[in-house]
Amino acid sequence: MIQKGPPRHRDLHDALEAARREHRTQAQRYEETKAQLQAVYECFEAGRSQREVLRESAVARLQARLESWPVIEQAKGIIMAEQRCGPQEAFDLLRRECQRAHVEVRVLAAQIVEQVASPAAAASARPVRPAASKHA
Repeated sequence: MIQKGPPRHRDLHDALEAARREHRTQAQRYEETKAQLQAVYECFEAGRSQREVLRESAVARLQARLESWPVIEQAKGIIMAEQRCGPQEAFDLLRRECQRAHVEVRVLAAQIVEQVASPAAAASARPVRPAASKHA
């Protein structure tokens, strides 16, 4: 449906805030990637083998997964409570929303947890994520 008249101020504010969050996320990813590439470059400059560098890279990826795991589990718990579903379905809902929004699971999970933990969330009766049909 096409909206008639000027867009609502709140809609524009929400869109701007979402764009700012995405910009911050992308800037953080850029800085992280830049630092990783710099570290790899320095390893090669120091004469380390490609095998050593790749092994350290794999360890770093595992470390990042371990660090993001708790917030993903918290987000799953929030979704389970809101949608009245099990853990697998909660993760599937989270994953599908991430694919739709083109964000990483850890990023959306952190946003969900942050939104629920914020003082404004206590005053709001609105669900954290748009309700996805459990039967869709």
